[in-house]
Amino acid sequence: MKTQKYINDLSFTVVGCAIEVHKQVGPGLLESVYHACLLDELENNNIEAKSQIFVPILYKGKDLGGKLKLDILIENLIIVELKAVDTMIPLYSAQLLSYLRLAHKPKGLLINFHTENIISQMVPLVTDEFAKLPRY
Repeated sequence: MKTQKYINDLSFTVVGCAIEVHKQVGPGLLESVYHACLLDELENNNIEAKSQIFVPILYKGKDLGGKLKLDILIENLIIVELKAVDTMIPLYSAQLLSYLRLAHKPKGLLINFHTENIISQMVPLVTDEFAKLPRY
């Protein structure tokens, strides 16, 4: 069974991979470059990561046919949304939270590579799904 501790430890490793990518290639590139590099770094760390995952849009139990596209899904638990922007705006966090709820995932990480320090702008988010999991 997955626990809050397992998910938090996995998140820590994912953030470490993002920091390594940032250290290697630096800020100022396209999001697609960071995406490819992060996928490679995750694979090198034996972390299961799926790219560009589609999630159906369900409204009141009905599939409306639309699809959300998640940047990266880690071990079917953590949604990682990547940005390469000058300014992080609240809309990005709100978007990730909506993705988490619609996909029924416990945790998300919003990571901006267009910064000097990944940690300073990273936004971790958890949902009710996370709160329902055992701590250890």
